[in-house]
Formats: sequence, structure tokens, C-alpha cells
Amino acid sequence: MTAIVKEMMVASALMVVLVAASAVTPAAAQDSSASAKSTTQELPKPLEAYRLDFSINELEDGKKINTRQYSMYIDANDGNELKIGTKVPIETSVGVENMDVGTNISSRLQVRNGQLELHVSTEMSNFAIPEQAQGHTRPVIRQLKISATTLALLGKPMVIGSVDDPNSKRQFQVEVTVTKLR
Repeated sequence: MTAIVKEMMVASALMVVLVAASAVTPAAAQDSSASAKSTTQELPKPLEAYRLDFSINELEDGKKINTRQYSMYIDANDGNELKIGTKVPIETSVGVENMDVGTNISSRLQVRNGQLELHVSTEMSNFAIPEQAQGHTRPVIRQLKISATTLALLGKPMVIGSVDDPNSKRQFQVEVTVTKLR
């Protein structure tokens, strides 16, 4: 081969390499800048932690006679649950099922339009006293349930709901105080 042919082959090969490199470089640059943008946009917001302090108040003739206190920690845009009680076997038409008897509190905090929305569901159940269970051979279970969604006011006690006991002059109130931790 002559020197001219060799130079032309080297020049052609060099041209192919340069064309290929120029075609790859902008695409690679676009990919890296696109991934940098998506990484920046996808960074999670720092968690916002809260403490929920619940008071379940029992009133008689408007006077507070008993209060139960419960607390839970929760992050914004998350939910949490608290259960205290006993599983009681109950015979049903399909067999025996367990029923939770006691206190159940579930809550969820969500940030919507810059405001904190609180959803609370409380359920309290217990066995009826013998006078209330007359004529029943199986245990009679009394139940109280309050569910509500409201705007959370930080640091201020809020009554989520209240109900009258149909068997007495008593009233039950569910109160919550939301405190931001960080």
C-alpha cells in the first residue's frame, strides 16, 4: 500500500471516531443533566414530626369526673394507631371470631395547601354492667365511636367530638392537642 492510501484510511477512521464521539457526547450530556434535574426534583422533603395528646373525658351533669390520657407520635402525611384492650371470642353464624374490646385510636395527619389536616377515629368499648345486660346469656358489649376530620391547630386542645351516654347523664368527649416536634 502506498503512503497516500494509508493516510486516507487513517483519516477516514479518525473521521468515523470523531463523528461517533460528537454524536454520543451531546446525548450523554443531556442524560447527565436530565438525571441531575430529576435527582434535584425528587429529593424528599424533611419529615415533620408531631405528638398527638388525646384526652378522653367523662362528664356527668357538665362536671368532669374522669379523664384518660393517650399520646402518640406521628409524621406529617402519615398515620398511626394505638390499641389497648382484650380480644374476646364471639360466636357468630360462621364460627368464632375475636372482637377487640377496649380503646382504639387511629389518626392521620396530612398537609394540604400548606395547612395541617387531622383525621381521628376513636372507638371505646367495654362490657355492660349486669343491669344493662339483663336477659342476655352472652356478654353485652357497649361501644362508643367518634370519627372526625378537622384543621389541626398547633398547641391548642381541640374537642374532636362528644357523645351522650344513653344509659346515664354522662357525656364523653375526645380532645386532642397537636404539638410540632421539629
